Amino acid sequence: MTGLVLGIDIGGSGIKGALVDLNVGDFASERVRIPTPKKSTPEKVAAVTARIVQHFADQLDDTTPIGVTIPAVVTHGVVRTAANIDKAWIDADGKKIFEEVIGRPITLMNDADAAGVAEVQYGAAKGHPGFVLVTTLGTGIGSAIINRGVLVPNTELGHIELDGHDAETQASSGVKSKLGLSYSEWIPRLQRYYSHVEGLFWPDLFVVGGGISKNASKFLPKLKLKTPIVAAELKNRAGIIGAAWMAADSLENPDVV
Repeated sequence: MTGLVLGIDIGGSGIKGALVDLNVGDFASERVRIPTPKKSTPEKVAAVTARIVQHFADQLDDTTPIGVTIPAVVTHGVVRTAANIDKAWIDADGKKIFEEVIGRPITLMNDADAAGVAEVQYGAAKGHPGFVLVTTLGTGIGSAIINRGVLVPNTELGHIELDGHDAETQASSGVKSKLGLSYSEWIPRLQRYYSHVEGLFWPDLFVVGGGISKNASKFLPKLKLKTPIVAAELKNRAGIIGAAWMAADSLENPDVV
């Protein structure tokens, strides 16, 4: 898989895009960021996404793939949930909405899936032959399962039940910030979450991403697990890089959605 691909990562606060060189798994242009509209309806988000595509128009040709992530479950181009975006997205045909506004084909995917694929292809789990479970600690908890290089999409492991609660309401870095928890106060919550996930899935490797992963040395070594657990390497570039990789892969494997 070679060439330049445009990756776009839609988040709750910003929509970011960059050209990605899949030969090296990194940006081939400066990243462009536009704030996510406060009322993040499909029409408004698609319009901002189209602005980012237009920014790179001179560097795109008719065959350049475009990958777009969204913080939601996506099945066959249809958005099924709405985490940190307007509820109008639920059951909207996201792929069709983006393509009508942008005027060219796109590949639409869950944001954590894209970040997970990027870490397996180019980051902390590059070349790993087994079962990798990537989690992103942010406002919520995103997850991606990749087994022998193949993604199992839309796993949503931030929403498993943990002691009668939605797991991400107990252990995300957003909860840490909201409650003003120190790392020593937050670590038992992480321990409970990762021990539970480990007991359900038994991966060969955990990779932990999200913005707080830059401080991984303050909490990952304190977790007691049977599974190795490491920090993500691509940081906030993972979503864009993963979006680009998955867009290119969808061209090579059009029957795999």
